[in-house]
Amino acid sequence: MAVDDPAYRPERTATTTAEPLRVGVGHSNAADAVEAGRAASAQALAGLDGAPPALIIMYASVSYDLVALLHAVRRATGKTALVGATTSGQFHDGRLIDPGLGVSVLALSAGPYRFGTASVTGVTENGDDAGQRLARAARAAAGPEPAPHAALLLLTTGLAGHQQELLNGVHKVLGAPVPVVGGSAGDDRLLIRTCVFENDHVLTDGGATAVWIASPTPLSVVAEHGWHDVGLPLLVTKSDGLVIHEIAGRNAVEVFREHFHDDVDFERPGLIKPAPGYLSAYAFGLIQPDGSKLVRGAYIDEDGQLKTFSPLPLYAPVQIVSCRAEDLLRVTGDVVRRSLAGRDASVLLAFSCVARLDVLAEQGAKEAALIQDAAGDVATFGFYTYGEFARTTRVAGYHNATLTAIAL
Repeated sequence: MAVDDPAYRPERTATTTAEPLRVGVGHSNAADAVEAGRAASAQALAGLDGAPPALIIMYASVSYDLVALLHAVRRATGKTALVGATTSGQFHDGRLIDPGLGVSVLALSAGPYRFGTASVTGVTENGDDAGQRLARAARAAAGPEPAPHAALLLLTTGLAGHQQELLNGVHKVLGAPVPVVGGSAGDDRLLIRTCVFENDHVLTDGGATAVWIASPTPLSVVAEHGWHDVGLPLLVTKSDGLVIHEIAGRNAVEVFREHFHDDVDFERPGLIKPAPGYLSAYAFGLIQPDGSKLVRGAYIDEDGQLKTFSPLPLYAPVQIVSCRAEDLLRVTGDVVRRSLAGRDASVLLAFSCVARLDVLAEQGAKEAALIQDAAGDVATFGFYTYGEFARTTRVAGYHNATLTAIAL
């Protein structure tokens, strides 16, 4: 239930225990929503070896009747707090589930953590306010007992826009000490409708859900992208929302195109094409104060305008960036190892952009396999997104074409 509803009452999970975190993963490719939900849930719950579940995470293709699917999972998992998202592909335990297929369910016991879930609507109308409401509600849902550390798992509808504004609101409530990780829901590359789930509810575009993770030890969020510069720093000199009109005082489309390699093929199979001229392997790098870059996907629409999936502010410093499959695969092991460093973890939650899957093309299954190889015996669970969250010490933390992770 969204916190906008006056009947909303935060659901609380079991109090923190000394028991280790137990993990169960289930998946089904069954065509029938009820059958798929039932099978994936049963498999996930069986992995807990009798421990009661404290949190359920569900990722699903939009090809299903999502209400029927959610109700099937809820019948199997009871009143255990649940969150989830529609996807453009999923992965777990080294296996890639291609866009358009299946449902994946993760069941977690409480272990040393306390979980609190909440959801909001209104991200499109006022992302900052929605972020503040969501952060407060998720924190309250975990209960009043103090915890020395925490993190926020954030799932949003991928076509709502205003994702950084949502993070701004979250930051106003939680500040720098609480890292944020997660992703924006996909819809099998259709770019029509994305959804997130919280308990018994399916929220469409403009909705967001979150899990407050209260922890006895620090939780770290890691993000890397592997993209490299193909030009000098430039300034956005004219923009209007998602449309970039001028870069360095010149026509933005001309500037963008002149950075392409000679072997660019706009018709290569596998690329997302929300509009003519989209090429996953080229994007903007939004330059941060420390010199790092947040990747912002870009495309040329049917009207010949250069657009991004998240607004680039006027006079923002940017560089055109590019990548190849080997660049993306190269950072995978490092993200996993840094996430697991110093932790006796049971599961790695990872979020990767569908643009990465497109650049990888026929090597798409390698990323999931490399994530599991680096994780060793630790379970891995994730999905392909329309944007990733990895906010650590600063306000900015919405990414495109980036791999992010947290270990529990």
